[in-house]
Amino acid sequence: MTARFNHTIIASQDAAEMADFYRDLLEADEAPSWGPFTNILIGDGVLLQFAAPPIEFPPQHYAYLVDDEHFDRAYAKIAGSGREHWADPQRTRPGEINDEHGGRGVYLLDPSGHYLELITRPYL
Repeated sequence: MTARFNHTIIASQDAAEMADFYRDLLEADEAPSWGPFTNILIGDGVLLQFAAPPIEFPPQHYAYLVDDEHFDRAYAKIAGSGREHWADPQRTRPGEINDEHGGRGVYLLDPSGHYLELITRPYL
């Protein structure tokens, strides 16, 4: 395989707020911003760009693979802030994490209403 993921634009009601939220939760690096984009950089040089879209947007799903120590820190932030979270994407297990796929995972909503998933082991 030669293709590698490089960047994505995440529709945001408030680009700066979203970048701050993701930077904190994902322990991401700051990146230069331009035009309508507020940018951060995550592992493998992937650029996340936050911008207000010109139209309404449906919620999207974004899953991030983190190591166990990062998961512990992120989950402490999620739980400590009182942010709603779930062990499952159907949101039937509030306030919990899961232990599926040989690791741990949690689901939550970002400030613009997108579904985030943090996992410690890849599905494949």
